[in-house]
Amino acid sequence: MKTNKILSVFLMLGTITVFAQSTDRRELFEFGLKVGGNYSNVWDDQGDAFRADPKFGFAGGVFLGIPLTTFIGIQPEVLISQKGFQGSGNLLGLPYSFSRTTTFLDIPIMLQFKPSEFLTFVAGPQFAYLMRQKDSYTLAGNSTEQQREFENENIRKNILGFVLGADVIYKRARLSGRLGWDFQTNKGDGTSSTPRYKNQWIQVGVGFQI
Repeated sequence: MKTNKILSVFLMLGTITVFAQSTDRRELFEFGLKVGGNYSNVWDDQGDAFRADPKFGFAGGVFLGIPLTTFIGIQPEVLISQKGFQGSGNLLGLPYSFSRTTTFLDIPIMLQFKPSEFLTFVAGPQFAYLMRQKDSYTLAGNSTEQQREFENENIRKNILGFVLGADVIYKRARLSGRLGWDFQTNKGDGTSSTPRYKNQWIQVGVGFQI
């Protein structure tokens, strides 16, 4: 009887040990919140004379980590992400400034490479949906603002892009860095009067696993 009890104890301890050794954080599902900001600008790869300066915007949402193996996984995210640009100059001798803030629903679906439980590299395509746009103008001290939600505008609201970056992880907290750019321009079939451009951005954020 004692022998059976001793064997049972050793079997239980062995099972706990094996389980403890197999629960690497890299093999666990992850879900959490993240918040941070974008440092964004626009560019035109077709030679238009279009110049702009970068601007800051908000970025935040949720992330999910889906392990496939110890070192490989998939990380989708759903983010509210502000991008845009700004500029200034002189018009007929009068100083002016211009700022555009575009608010997107960004959904990157990235492949994870997890060399350790403290570091994850990510890269993959991103689907972005343009929800609204805010334009601010200042000419000789006079300011105007215009905010639009796009329903019938002839611009591209669904934009495909690409992101890559890394997450530094400590316990449940993480520091994230991303570099992203659009593959498609903003002009739909090209008949919109809006200047043609693509977004590019650097994103930094902090996250917490729930």
